[in-house]
Amino acid sequence: MSTRENLITQAALLLDKGGDAAVTLRAVAHAVGVSHNAPYRHFKDRNALLAAIAERDFRMLALAFEGTRLGDAEPIQRLKEALGLFIQYGRDYPARYRLLFSDPGIGAAGGSLEAAALKAFTAFAGLVEDAQSTGALPPTPTRELAGLIYATAHGLVDLQAGGRMREQKGLSAAEQGVALLLLLLGAS
Repeated sequence: MSTRENLITQAALLLDKGGDAAVTLRAVAHAVGVSHNAPYRHFKDRNALLAAIAERDFRMLALAFEGTRLGDAEPIQRLKEALGLFIQYGRDYPARYRLLFSDPGIGAAGGSLEAAALKAFTAFAGLVEDAQSTGALPPTPTRELAGLIYATAHGLVDLQAGGRMREQKGLSAAEQGVALLLLLLGAS
């Protein structure tokens, strides 16, 4: 593993363990075992390092969605599996999830990070399109339908991660909300 990749990996682990505040270039350098100035040879600043984590994780999500799309299950089942992966990612890596989907600096970064995020969404949209082709989802414009499903799943993950999902509000888990949405859209 290159030093750059090792820095990204260690920064992601620090993010997982201690949240956003735990990720400093000095702490990452210490975790990798390099000088405190070494990260600056690979990243302009802390924001660039955080963007590298986000880009790597968006690429990972794209690969997971693409792999799911190649599965043998019916298209709607593959979409449900991909949504399950998305929800599980949010549950397993809450700080990274917030970085990818709630950090305004990441959202405005552009460049290769934006391309990686779009690739993940495009892979997800492919799953939606496959489900539409079998009649399991309505024949509305695919990109808009994929955006609605993606945004709804994100909102449900965010509610659950923040401890704001209650049975009294009608939902007890993100999976339940996604299943209800797909049911309402015509996917049994």
